[in-house]
Amino acid sequence: MSIDGNDALVERPRVSGLVPTALAPKSRKIMLEDFDLPVDIGFHDFEIGTPQRLRVNIEVWLDEAFFPRCDTVADAWDYDVLRSSVLALASGRRFNLQETVAHMIYELVAARQGVTAVRVSTRKPDIYPDCVSVGVELSSF
Repeated sequence: MSIDGNDALVERPRVSGLVPTALAPKSRKIMLEDFDLPVDIGFHDFEIGTPQRLRVNIEVWLDEAFFPRCDTVADAWDYDVLRSSVLALASGRRFNLQETVAHMIYELVAARQGVTAVRVSTRKPDIYPDCVSVGVELSSF
């Protein structure tokens, strides 16, 4: 029970233990979607030294033991750490290829404890006027 904004007692619905075994989660995934960051990337003369927008998507499947079951920050994957790690990896250096960036992000994530599968994609959304983006993807499946 809790007190709502009107000081009335409100009974919370009981859901724990009611899900049939057949409907238990089979996988657990966290995501960082459409993270746009400036990256000095490309091998053409006009690209060198001119940061471009790189859109990064990361999907991380986790072992059940590493997916939080209670509402505590200490048990959760910290999205800030994931985001800032990618930002730190991409800043302060230049890359010729998206493949290199994708590999580095992939290795950064796949090395974490509890990871059972990973998918990383990078895209350059500002290359061709008649394409949404050009990019690469790596996955463990």
